[in-house]
Amino acid sequence: MSLLEFFRPQKKTTANLAKERLQIIVAERRSLDDPAPSYLPQLKEDILKVISKYVAIDPSMVDLTFEHKDDDISVLELNVKLPDEER
Repeated sequence: MSLLEFFRPQKKTTANLAKERLQIIVAERRSLDDPAPSYLPQLKEDILKVISKYVAIDPSMVDLTFEHKDDDISVLELNVKLPDEER
């Protein structure tokens, strides 16, 4: 890392910011040990907003599921069926 990079950090992309926010949400919910997270509908809505900036998509084409397998393992699965044509 050069000295200039230390004083002038790189601008974070929206994807990195979204990833960090999702990690925080998942870590917070894991600490509560809640088997059915209540934040999934809002998370799905936020993901739809981001995807719709780039592709015209129907909300029914997005499937968001949460599985709590063990004490230490939780899986958040996002399936998006993209249309054939671009916007």
